Amino acid sequence: MAGADRTGGPSLSARFGREAVTTVLIATVLFLALPVVLTFVSSFAANWAGVLPRGFVTTANWEAVIFGDGIGANVAIGTSLFYSVGLALGGVVINLLAGVPIAYAIARYEFPGRDLLNVFAILPLAPGIILGIAFLRTYPKLSTSGVALIIGYSLLKAPYMVMAVQSSFESMDLQRIEESARSLGASWPRTFLTVIVPSARTGIVAGSIISWTLAAAEFNFSYIVYSKGTPPLSLFLFKNITNSSFLNAAAAVSVFFLLIAGVTIALQVIGHRSTGRET
Repeated sequence: MAGADRTGGPSLSARFGREAVTTVLIATVLFLALPVVLTFVSSFAANWAGVLPRGFVTTANWEAVIFGDGIGANVAIGTSLFYSVGLALGGVVINLLAGVPIAYAIARYEFPGRDLLNVFAILPLAPGIILGIAFLRTYPKLSTSGVALIIGYSLLKAPYMVMAVQSSFESMDLQRIEESARSLGASWPRTFLTVIVPSARTGIVAGSIISWTLAAAEFNFSYIVYSKGTPPLSLFLFKNITNSSFLNAAAAVSVFFLLIAGVTIALQVIGHRSTGRET
């Protein structure tokens, strides 16, 4: 009998398996979440000289970061923060415009070069530093502007968009859906934009969230390509974090944590509203 040992009693896996898996899962989550939680909590502390931060609760660290009196030479984090948000969102827009059609073509049609296109779509999974060097050598003049960062972010994160959306498309009977829409008089563009794309909203929203989150924190490509002007947030923190206290740095990182959470929620809400209601 399944779940029983040779003596007829429940097996060890049946008795302890679920508890063991649950324990490992909880321990893993706590291990990964503890640094984030501790960093956020310490951002409201007045000092950290011992094992744990002390002197709660103060907003001095947050004020120093937001208004520019703490991290780096009296420069506020806000400009770099919102600049990075814009760069990452620009990359997501490009990924949507290019990645969704590519994912659809790969999932829907059989054509010469299909496998090559699929490989090319995930090729930018190469490390950012490699793509940054290649981009810098190929487009030396373009690399001096924010446009270069947007294009680079879109290239680096395109595989996540393509794979997420392609997974949604492959779970649907695209041919049947298209034929049904066309039989009702819908043109192909209307079918694609109002039927196919909304049906893949789960993958599109997931791909957008992953692409934006990773692009906003991209360091390697930014470090290679960026030359002047407002620095992306990752470079801003890298260049200034050694000149400030850990508590101020914790506040700066906490701002980024909250930003990621806020944009993730916003992308989910906007994605579901713009692609239609759940059926």
